Amino acid sequence: MLKRTLLFGRKTRVTFTLPVDRPEGVVSVVGDFNDWCPGRHELRRRRNGTRTVSVILAPGVHRFRYLATQGVWFDDETADHIDHQGSLIHL
Repeated sequence: MLKRTLLFGRKTRVTFTLPVDRPEGVVSVVGDFNDWCPGRHELRRRRNGTRTVSVILAPGVHRFRYLATQGVWFDDETADHIDHQGSLIHL
């Protein structure tokens, strides 16, 4: 799930949210905003049964995917668009 919060100066805080146990193991969000670097934006466990990470993004279209333990890549069903290269969010 994606949550968008408008910030001062046209930037947007995007919070990426997944269930705490699916998929198992460590999950990072990777994309054009972090040079596709695993581990830079790792989702952290929350008390409400989810895991999240927030990233501040500039206006535009951003491509991203999730990367889980064992090299499992997957997309976000709530993204604005999904194609053969991954998930897209329009800000």
